[in-house]
Amino acid sequence: MQHGVFEKLMAASVWGPYVHLVRMIWIGLFSLSVSRLALVLWQYERVEPTQSFGMIMLQGVRADFILMCLLAAIPVLLSLFLAWPPLKRSWFRFTYGWSLVVLITVVFLELSTPSFLLQYDIRPNRLYVEYLKYPKEVFSTLWHGFRLPLILGIAITVGLALLFRRLLRVADADLQLWPVKLHTLIWPLAVFIVFAGIRSTTQHRPANPAMFAITADAMVNSLVINSGYSVLYAIYSLKHEARSTEVYGKLPEDVMVAQTRDWPWLKAYQYTNPEYPTLHWQQAQVSRQKPLNIVIVLQESLGATFVESLGGAPVTPHLEKLKADGIWFNNLYATGTRSVRGIEAVVAGFMPTPAQSVVKLSNSQQGFTTLASILQQQGYQTQFVYGGEAHFDNMRSFFTGNGFSDVVDLPRIKAPQFVGSWGASDEDLFNTAHQQLIQMHAKGQPFFSLIFTSTNHEPFEFPDGRIELHEEPKSTANNAVKYADWAMGQFFDKAKASAYWQDTVFLVVADHDNRVYGSNLIPVEKFHIPGLILGGQINAGVIEPLASQIDLAPTLLSLAGASACHPMDGRDFIADPASPGRALIQFDNLFALMTDEDLTILRPNDTALIGHYDKITRQLNLKSGAADELKQQKALAHVQLPSYLYRERKYSSSVKCQ
Repeated sequence: MQHGVFEKLMAASVWGPYVHLVRMIWIGLFSLSVSRLALVLWQYERVEPTQSFGMIMLQGVRADFILMCLLAAIPVLLSLFLAWPPLKRSWFRFTYGWSLVVLITVVFLELSTPSFLLQYDIRPNRLYVEYLKYPKEVFSTLWHGFRLPLILGIAITVGLALLFRRLLRVADADLQLWPVKLHTLIWPLAVFIVFAGIRSTTQHRPANPAMFAITADAMVNSLVINSGYSVLYAIYSLKHEARSTEVYGKLPEDVMVAQTRDWPWLKAYQYTNPEYPTLHWQQAQVSRQKPLNIVIVLQESLGATFVESLGGAPVTPHLEKLKADGIWFNNLYATGTRSVRGIEAVVAGFMPTPAQSVVKLSNSQQGFTTLASILQQQGYQTQFVYGGEAHFDNMRSFFTGNGFSDVVDLPRIKAPQFVGSWGASDEDLFNTAHQQLIQMHAKGQPFFSLIFTSTNHEPFEFPDGRIELHEEPKSTANNAVKYADWAMGQFFDKAKASAYWQDTVFLVVADHDNRVYGSNLIPVEKFHIPGLILGGQINAGVIEPLASQIDLAPTLLSLAGASACHPMDGRDFIADPASPGRALIQFDNLFALMTDEDLTILRPNDTALIGHYDKITRQLNLKSGAADELKQQKALAHVQLPSYLYRERKYSSSVKCQ
């Protein structure tokens, strides 16, 4: 009997012009539930402690219905105008093709989810969309690092596509349109059902991924929704970049400015231009007859995970050895999980937002403040050296428009010994950088060089015979890091023996960790990174207070003896080495202001949370109740300010202090 009811519900005559769309929704809901169940069972060690299995599956159906309604909305809206007898054949061909493409896309996204989860500990999101802009690099990474999952995913997608063709197909004789009057009466109801399904709530705001956050584990929360919904929401969010921070709330401009200035290290500065609220004069704390050269070695994916003295694996012996020669940051935290996020923080001193990094946004491609633009105005030669192709992640455009006069990338690396998916090996990169530094030093002008490595990136390719492998097989993150550390060690051996060593301050720092994952709502431990400042005139020391990547640029300027007018709000640790610090963390759609006492965590369209991070156990313990208003204001100010500075073009490199 039940079988007969189902057959009647699926009959073409019941659903008329919507038969393919109804079948699409049913098949989609079933497929997504099966996928979710498989993911939950795969990640059961993470799911089980949350005791949310039933809620994940139940709320998951709700999220799946939102997606399927979204994907059905366009043909449902068009049906009143196209589902007419003269267009009958074309209409049913259209809805059949639409439904088939939708199901194939939804399934492909689900099949790609496990590999994405392994890398980012979350379902496909905006990163998935952004990487599609670089098919060469992405395909090379997939082919060399995820070949089997890629082949299996394509094969299963093709197999399911053939199955969906059969399940969607309806005999021509059974394809019937409703009478015009009946369709006209039912169409508003169909539209209402679809848009009610999309909204999925009677609350003030429609449903969004944040509403499905039912645990303190961000990865488990992502299992509740589906990858199609996550990607579509990411695309939607990209269209609202300029005001992306408003999902957390909104502060008056004067409150925002006051809260962001409320730190001990900023109180001595004079903000004399009301049009540019962060613009100030920074007096270098070290007086030098001639300012030092500045070289930043930005290490790809070198988190504390790989530094033994920071609680990680023993795969960076050269970095550990160099610590004795310079200023070491014990509690330095990355602002995000992408290279471009690290670049904007380290090179531009810019705070993170939920929007794309300013490296990729249109308003920041010219006239945006960076270390290069500041130093170029002081007569510095400025250069970016990269082993891959500098167009990746829009780096070339951002750098050349903002103070970098020269870009040295893969085409300019002479006779590289090893070229992998992401470009020349780190030893080729450092050999090239060393020669460039010699040449710039010979000109007698100070120089600024940004050296960006790439070996420690999936699929972890590097030449044989350089290191004793940490583990088998060869292509692992630990081995790639050990090789990258070896290449860096060779570079510094040459640098110390070179004429430019005595006149240069170096910074070695990570852009972010390799994989950001964990059961915490924000995996704070995966934002912990190493940072080391060294050079011929740099005295060794340790910086213990909490620090952020945005603090590095002002500290470098101070050590180099390069006083400057700039809008960077980071901390000069030479001027204030002892005050309690703070870190800023952007993780997926969450933002956290971290202090020694706690983290204030902002969630989109939801109340803020307070958590305490235990550095020993590496656990983030959330406190009951919402954050108090003052803490929420301070956190909100720090995520709203950079959005405001970008949107209003208040981070200009051409404006002078009054």
